[in-house]
Amino acid sequence: MPTRKIRRALLSVSDKTGLVEFAQALAKYDVTLVSTGGTARALREAGLDVVDVAEVTGSPEMMDGRVKTLHPKIHGGLLAMRDNAEHVAAMGTHGIPPIDLLVVNLYPFEATVAAGADFGTAIENIDIGGPAMIRAAAKNHDGVAVVVDPDDYAQVLEEIATHEGCTTGGTRRHLAAKAFAHTGAYDGAIATWFADQLGVTAPHKRVFSGTRAAKLRYGENPHQWAAFYKTAEQRPGIATAEQVQGKELSFNNLNDTDAAFELVAEFDPNSSAAVAIIKHANPCGVALGPTLAEAYAKAFACDSVSAFGGIVALNGTLDAEAADEIVKIFTEVIIAPDATEAAKEIIAAKKNLRLLLTGALPDPRADGITVRSLAGGLLVQSRDNQLVDQDALKVVTKRKPSEQELADLVFAFTVAKHVKSNTIVYAKDGATVGIGAGQMSRVDSARIAARKAQDAAGTLGLGKPLTIGSVAASDAFFPFADGLQVVAEAGATAVIQPGGSMRDDEVIAAADDADLAMIFTGMRHFRH
Repeated sequence: MPTRKIRRALLSVSDKTGLVEFAQALAKYDVTLVSTGGTARALREAGLDVVDVAEVTGSPEMMDGRVKTLHPKIHGGLLAMRDNAEHVAAMGTHGIPPIDLLVVNLYPFEATVAAGADFGTAIENIDIGGPAMIRAAAKNHDGVAVVVDPDDYAQVLEEIATHEGCTTGGTRRHLAAKAFAHTGAYDGAIATWFADQLGVTAPHKRVFSGTRAAKLRYGENPHQWAAFYKTAEQRPGIATAEQVQGKELSFNNLNDTDAAFELVAEFDPNSSAAVAIIKHANPCGVALGPTLAEAYAKAFACDSVSAFGGIVALNGTLDAEAADEIVKIFTEVIIAPDATEAAKEIIAAKKNLRLLLTGALPDPRADGITVRSLAGGLLVQSRDNQLVDQDALKVVTKRKPSEQELADLVFAFTVAKHVKSNTIVYAKDGATVGIGAGQMSRVDSARIAARKAQDAAGTLGLGKPLTIGSVAASDAFFPFADGLQVVAEAGATAVIQPGGSMRDDEVIAAADDADLAMIFTGMRHFRH
């Protein structure tokens, strides 16, 4: 594609970041500036000469601005192929001036919706003329440069400075690709919002879009490429966090940190400090405590071997006492709503340790979706936002759990929600003491968790594992009594599970024989 001289530019933007400076630079190359509404007013206030779109079209804006650029003299100027004699002749016949540069960004639909706008206001913030012009210019990128992102102004100015007021074909093609992605994401956001308004959870067609936040060094493994994209969801967490310090986050760091923060957010900071230590998206220790430092110590004690090189998530402001404990071993990432200046200074001594501050905790009860790719498709589901309802718990054994057992059972089941299935979690005094994750057999998960507790007891110099006198949680029902028997052998005194097996009676009888208290939740927490 040849270079193309910019003689006439149409500018119509909602986001006016850098607009005046960009237009001033264009004016130095004798580019005629055509504009509309608020954009034209901003340019004139900066002392620039501007031609109104209405002067070009010979038609005034009408219908509250709904109709202003939808006109042959605009779209002809964008779509005419410069090397097509018939197109050039048509422009001459109908008095259509070519537009060589289009600068448009769209009505802020997503921001309007996020601000809680009513239905009518949201509808009025659906841009029509903007997407039509963008698509026209992008289709005809052989002759027209289209800019939808203020971040690209510098690139365009550098290009025309290098090429004597012209743009190159390669740059126009890249800008066109970005423009089509821009309008595609915009339409996708509208379609998703409309489905939500209608209460349609699984529309016939659904568009997923995001804005690239980072190119990553690689994916799960060095031979895989990766990038991190942010969506429009305003959920506190990895996408909203400020990275205070530390080296670049990897694909696995991002995945594990998200898992850690979602887990720790289950626990209300007004009730208790909570800390979760995550390794490979599974918790290796979770605990509650009067302070974050005490909660961290209890979480760390669960599996100090796996905690090395892990992710630490906290449900409150990181303080110096907790920071001092965390930096005693190699840790990849710390994520918290906030941190004191003293804590930041302690973390700063570990230059590679990433510290992420989110400003808030995500609401574990909030609606949302999760998406997973399959060959040729996507699996979409609602977020698992169900919490234990203590009023719905059903004691199914002869013995009822004590008050302390009940508190630990609820804690353990909450943790189990965030462990890969099949899952068994042993807990005692508000801390995990053994976690068995991701096994094909629930019996194996129970055994692995008990073995980890034995290992931890040896590390701590204890005479017996902390599973003795603990409680146990299972993310799904026990299909046979064998898994429950392993839990009893490990020393647990109470069990929480969803129930619903064909052999529930057999499992309940085994619990009674072992003098276990057992609760059914009626709610499963598979996590694959």
